[in-house]
Amino acid sequence: QVQLVESGGGLVQAGDSLRLSCAASGRTFSSYAMGWFRQAPGKEREFVAAIHWSGPKTYYADSVKGRFTISRDNVKNTVYLQMNSLKSEDTAVYYCAAVQNLATMRTVGSWGQGTQVTVSS
Repeated sequence: QVQLVESGGGLVQAGDSLRLSCAASGRTFSSYAMGWFRQAPGKEREFVAAIHWSGPKTYYADSVKGRFTISRDNVKNTVYLQMNSLKSEDTAVYYCAAVQNLATMRTVGSWGQGTQVTVSS
């Protein structure tokens, strides 16, 4: 079982950048694809980005393509989300998760507590 702790969120202005981190515990971290998801107030949780267990194959939602970059360090058991050119519509709680199926982005295991990203316009 992989346990996850997200960090790096904050309050920024439109156009700024942030880098989120997700630290994972558990020896099986490197066996999983990993993904970032987000949930805005009053909305369903949605897929943002994912990365294959070995990298470098990555997947992005259309809304973040070209602005966000997902990466991972299997030595540090950490997955990152570099977010550039942030927009107010990126405001949400961001979560990472182990991804069981990269075709459907079905996740496996528990969610972390999330990290809040707020973008002011």
